[in-house]
Amino acid sequence: MTQTRLRTPPTYEQLRTMTGQELGVSDWTTVDQSRIDQFAECTGDRQWIHVDPERAKRQSPFRATIAHGYLTLSIIGALALDMGIVPENTQAVFNYGFDKVRFLAPVRAGARIRLRITLLSMEDKGPGQYLMKAANIVEIEGEQKPALTAETLVMLYERRRRRAGA
Repeated sequence: MTQTRLRTPPTYEQLRTMTGQELGVSDWTTVDQSRIDQFAECTGDRQWIHVDPERAKRQSPFRATIAHGYLTLSIIGALALDMGIVPENTQAVFNYGFDKVRFLAPVRAGARIRLRITLLSMEDKGPGQYLMKAANIVEIEGEQKPALTAETLVMLYERRRRRAGA
């Protein structure tokens, strides 16, 4: 697969015309055991399949610890921001929710993942407010099956323009 990255962030006008188009592909990021352990500590989900490499090696069907599905899901936001898909004149970006989240393959400790995003819709929600819906695929390096697919809903707030003389 060819990696595509936006050179400059799109404008809101451009995003409105990009429905159905791939917005980009992130760089690879490593999901190592330290990251998994930090997530386990933060959330309290210390299930052995995530945090006990020796036991996972012996008893897990994956023969290694795996990342929490929610850890993999939570990485989407950071990867998307790093891709430069948010217009420069954006004041704020808020997670509005997810649709159709599916965890398809485990992310083994040490694996590298990346994000592929396709714009599904860009809906005006009021002056300077837009609801962006995007299809996200988290790919695992060297694997045929993606880690997950999810439709993200993100509310974007355009920076207000100052009135002349104000």
